[in-house]
Amino acid sequence: MIYDHQVNMSEVHAPVQANVIIRSQSGQNAQHQSQRNPSVSARNPRTESYKNFGSKGQRIDIEKFSSYLQGIRRNTSTQMCARSIRIGLQSSGAKIVNHPVAAADWGSTLQQLGYRKINLAFDRPKKGDIYIIDRTSQHKYGHIAAYSGTAWVSDFRQNSHAIYRTPNVTYTYYRLDSYL
Repeated sequence: MIYDHQVNMSEVHAPVQANVIIRSQSGQNAQHQSQRNPSVSARNPRTESYKNFGSKGQRIDIEKFSSYLQGIRRNTSTQMCARSIRIGLQSSGAKIVNHPVAAADWGSTLQQLGYRKINLAFDRPKKGDIYIIDRTSQHKYGHIAAYSGTAWVSDFRQNSHAIYRTPNVTYTYYRLDSYL
């Protein structure tokens, strides 16, 4: 993976689980396998994340994205939240060619990846949810963060979604289509 500048890999990547998926063109392997072992065809919530396709056929592995986010241990911002979320999305399978620099401009890019704008859901977030804070007079680039399953994370582990002390901040909330 190519990075914009020097990166301390211990701060960027969490351990990644390797999974092998075997597919048959005829579909006969799946039929024979399920006849021999009925539990194979049962749905496994851990592997369900591999079936998350965006509206343009993008495959985003929410477990890998979550694992990447959980690997971020910083307690303070590096002022590169959009870069951090982009790398996390790319490491989970998103194909991002052109992307905005400012966090506030990431809405359309997220929608191209298969995320959908939904009503604010900070009281019931799901793994992979992303929110954007629009620009303010004190924060010209805005902010972007994603939910790891346990915490909101951007380029640092946040205490909550409310990181600006500025009143009247505008939030936009996104969730992957397959999780709606």
